[in-house]
Amino acid sequence: MSNIIVRVQSPEGTKRIEVLPSDTISRLYEKVYEAFDLNSFGFNLCKQRSQKEPLTSTRSRTVSGIGLSHGDILYLVPANGTQLWSAPSTSSASNNTSTESGPMDAANGITTRSSSMPRSLSSVVENDIDEQLWKLDGKIQRKRDEKLCRHGARGCCVHCSPLEPFDEIYLKEQNIKHLSFHSYLRKLTAGVDRGKFIQLDDISCRIKTGCKDHPPWPRGICSKCQPNSITLNRQTYRHVDNVMFENASLVERFLNYWRSTGHQRIGYLYGKYEVHSDVPLGIRAVVAAIYEPPQESTKDTIRLLPDEKEALVEELGRTLNLRRVGWIFTDLIADDIKKGTVKHVRNIESHFLSAQECIMAGYFQNRYPNPCRFSPNGYFGSKFVTVCVT
Repeated sequence: MSNIIVRVQSPEGTKRIEVLPSDTISRLYEKVYEAFDLNSFGFNLCKQRSQKEPLTSTRSRTVSGIGLSHGDILYLVPANGTQLWSAPSTSSASNNTSTESGPMDAANGITTRSSSMPRSLSSVVENDIDEQLWKLDGKIQRKRDEKLCRHGARGCCVHCSPLEPFDEIYLKEQNIKHLSFHSYLRKLTAGVDRGKFIQLDDISCRIKTGCKDHPPWPRGICSKCQPNSITLNRQTYRHVDNVMFENASLVERFLNYWRSTGHQRIGYLYGKYEVHSDVPLGIRAVVAAIYEPPQESTKDTIRLLPDEKEALVEELGRTLNLRRVGWIFTDLIADDIKKGTVKHVRNIESHFLSAQECIMAGYFQNRYPNPCRFSPNGYFGSKFVTVCVT
């Protein structure tokens, strides 16, 4: 008898529960209890969003007996206001909430409301820059319009009230192509439900293993184990909005290797993240040092070698309060050696990154994921930047 997947939606997000059609309703309740890591069985499972006619936990009826099939959704509802999770569903940046709209909270920079921030993992330790940005209001201040505003100097109207950091008209006027990541999060939490069911998951194209209905992949596949379909689209946000080197000599020393040998070079960027004021709630990576690991290179290729000093370099970086924020590589082709010019091969008419470079950037981003309180596994995306010298 093949397993079926039942989706269970709760105030803390949605999970998929794998059950057998012959499992009892009591067993279904136990699996939901384990999947959501609850501290009490004081909850009901309902087939309707209106929370009417909850399923009775009994050993006399089975999953198939109540008409549940693969892909159905159930709604988890706390019974009589029972606290099912040991930690309250608030972000680590906003622990004080009010039952009504109130004034600006100086601690987190947002208007306090009930459930003003969505469900989050309070145990996730985010980067210092993220904690700093959560405390900011993020709203874009505007001056009083002398032509349209009809109020006094201390008044405010629709023509001069602050804008949200994700305001599309403002971003277009300022020629800001991508939202900052924190502006994107504010946009997700700005709806009527205050982002109550927000859940950020990295896309996974892996085939689910363990399916018993057919031979394992590649000899067989079914709708239960195949990856979900994906529609490619431009990402509207970015985790890092700007990269700045503390001084020009950093890059000059890095380029000296190509100037003397004609071979390409890779280096790791060490620095820190800070607020980027040119983009609402933006993040800037400030590079203080470039570390060049052991490598073999030619004028067209680079191959990284095992680095025995990597642990020492990381420890030295921590001592200096620096972290690895990205990587830099060269792709330089000499045009005129006497003049010191290079060919311009990467542009909108050709390409910006090759396939291998994209794979390498993805590899580094997987090694250095971004801690995020709204992700089920505690990580979403990456702040690891890629710099190409071309």
